[in-house]
Amino acid sequence: MSLAAAIRTGEVAELPSRRDEDWRWTDLRGLLRAVPPASPPGDAAALAVGPFAVLAEDEVVFLNGRRLMGLDALTIEAGAPRVLALRFVSQAEGTAHHSDFALTLAPGAVLTLLESHESAGEAYVADSALDIRLGEGARLERIVLIDEAADAIAVDSAEVSLAPNAVFAQAVLTRGARRQRSQTRVRHPGGGARVRLDGLYLPAGARLADLTTEVLHQGVDGTTSQLTKGAVRGQARGVFQGRIVVEERADRTDARMGHHALILSERAEVDAKPELLIHADDVACAHGNTVGALDEEALFYAEQRGIPEAEARAMLTEAFLVEVVDRIEHAGARDVARAWVAEHLREEA
Repeated sequence: MSLAAAIRTGEVAELPSRRDEDWRWTDLRGLLRAVPPASPPGDAAALAVGPFAVLAEDEVVFLNGRRLMGLDALTIEAGAPRVLALRFVSQAEGTAHHSDFALTLAPGAVLTLLESHESAGEAYVADSALDIRLGEGARLERIVLIDEAADAIAVDSAEVSLAPNAVFAQAVLTRGARRQRSQTRVRHPGGGARVRLDGLYLPAGARLADLTTEVLHQGVDGTTSQLTKGAVRGQARGVFQGRIVVEERADRTDARMGHHALILSERAEVDAKPELLIHADDVACAHGNTVGALDEEALFYAEQRGIPEAEARAMLTEAFLVEVVDRIEHAGARDVARAWVAEHLREEA
């Protein structure tokens, strides 16, 4: 069951529900009584400039689920490092659409993928699926900005397969939506391959942001580092689900996961489920999870120095979240992400 299947068939029964353990906090079947009709093509002339426009050499654009620019599938060959912008734009109102994109990195290829999910409509249902494959020694950094409409339902999924000695690094930043979920599943071969999975969520109002990941370690000598941070305001909800599975014979796996969140109002909520499932003996694995409020002493200290309370709260929250942003390797994308966080933290909850 998936949102993509429901859009394809029109059957509400295809939607995941709270009966599915991995969807119990982001129930879709209880929210959608009927699958909306298909989205129209959209107006390409009204398309705004994407958040990463000045950084990318090439661009692939999907408008209401239809490829507007670029290819449905792309192979990056070895050579000079490349930067690609991938945009999913929803210009719909009360309709539904799905997009598919396949990306392959040949052995030794190097790519920065700047992905954005952009709202130019309202009350839409959007689903996107990526199939990402890295050849031996390939390197991919994926930076994702999710800016959906407050009343939208949106799911993006990435299935990632690595070859030995490949490097996959990811940072997903989201504001959430009525229901918003970003899920990444990685098949980790070991063999010197390295994975970094980072996330940042800052929903406000009545938004829900769900970051769900799974890494399956299948061979010896694999590394995974994961850091997710969030801040929730108003009546918003943040969801983090991170699962790392170490299979038998995946010895010498080094896997670390951390999730830390701030609850900034009485009615906000965070649900977290970090999991380590280890079936090998010779491993170094750990996870940590904390949820709390802003440090009142630090807030008092800032106010004593003439900083207004709202500004002090935004400043302290940004300082808490910026660790995730600082792990982004691409300097231009890091600057865009830092400005995006600062902008949305200063919005009213």
